[in-house]
Amino acid sequence: LGRSLAELLATVETLRGQGIALLSLEEKIDTSSAAGELIFHVFGAIAHFERRLISERTRDGIAAARAKGKQPGRQPLDMSKVNAAIKLVEARISPTEAARQLGIGRSTIYREMRRLGVERPA
Repeated sequence: LGRSLAELLATVETLRGQGIALLSLEEKIDTSSAAGELIFHVFGAIAHFERRLISERTRDGIAAARAKGKQPGRQPLDMSKVNAAIKLVEARISPTEAARQLGIGRSTIYREMRRLGVERPA
């Protein structure tokens, strides 16, 4: 219903303004009652709290990796491997086999061939 607690609450308020109550069968929440509305707000707050915890842990993990000298994200593309793969494909080796031999992704080979304007031999 929403990506944030504020958005979720706004959606429920909009529905309530139109005379519509939220009924969740899975969590057994019915916002037509005061108790149901309270439980709904508590669940929304807990979900918001969990998202914040995940975000904090992710930031902390990235900071710890950087402190150890590691760069977050993908490894830089090794163009020597890409060029070798393209040569193999031009020599009629399948992109799948070239990728396996060189330890790079098949989609990387296709993407770089398109980017460089290299045609796959027929």
